[in-house]
Amino acid sequence: MYATSSAKSMSNSIPSGTVMAYLLFISCGWAVYHFVANGEFSAILTLAVMLQCLGFALLGLQVLLRGTSRGISARALGLDAFALCFRLSSTLWLNGYLPVDATGDYIFQAVDIISVVLVLSLLHRILNDQSKEESEADSFPIFPVIVGCILLGTLLHGDMNNRPIFDTLWMAGLFISALAVMPQLWLISKTGSKVEALTAHYIAAMAASRALSGIFMWYARGDITCEPLVAGYNHAVWAILGAHAVHILLLGDFGLAYFKAMMKTGLAAPLDLAEDCIV
Repeated sequence: MYATSSAKSMSNSIPSGTVMAYLLFISCGWAVYHFVANGEFSAILTLAVMLQCLGFALLGLQVLLRGTSRGISARALGLDAFALCFRLSSTLWLNGYLPVDATGDYIFQAVDIISVVLVLSLLHRILNDQSKEESEADSFPIFPVIVGCILLGTLLHGDMNNRPIFDTLWMAGLFISALAVMPQLWLISKTGSKVEALTAHYIAAMAASRALSGIFMWYARGDITCEPLVAGYNHAVWAILGAHAVHILLLGDFGLAYFKAMMKTGLAAPLDLAEDCIV
């Protein structure tokens, strides 16, 4: 769907910027893990939010390189904004859902704040750029998602903060974040299943972030507590792990197509999900 000249330009310009973004992430992640967290396992939760921030930064890089936000879902970013703000409502002043190493003192929260700034900046650009046709394509119904996640959070929240409102907001934020990719996948399906390379990297970074977070939650499941709805059954653990599993499952076909494209043509590869996905 994109012009040949645009594709060539992107092919030439993406690799250096993308490689620099990944190198910066790897350098910062290594420094945080070794020098701040002192190699403690809980630091992978901070690395997960750093990967999420990397995803938003890659979208910003795409907008800078192309001069347009075409192909990026405003509704997906809107859900991400809600999820980040719900999480920050807890982590900015409560310790229940923070890593126990030193990164939980300030780095975890600082990365989430940077992510919020990136998301809001991207949303502003998209809403200014978006044509009527693009707005109609980006039509995934997010209001029921937000309401449903808040209701589920109210029902299934843990008590790690020992403050029901903020435990609910944290859980609702997790559920929203797990589903936030759906409007982007919806937009891709409505616009011919073509995915710009950096949009693909953004989605992949979100999946990698969720995988790291899921690994941490699995190993920490014995420390997660709640007021059980059914005696002897810790519903919060399975709600948290289930949210991570749903996100990974939503990206199953995309992950296969992304991996195949990277193996064939490297970091500059745009994706054609109609051709590369197994449906």
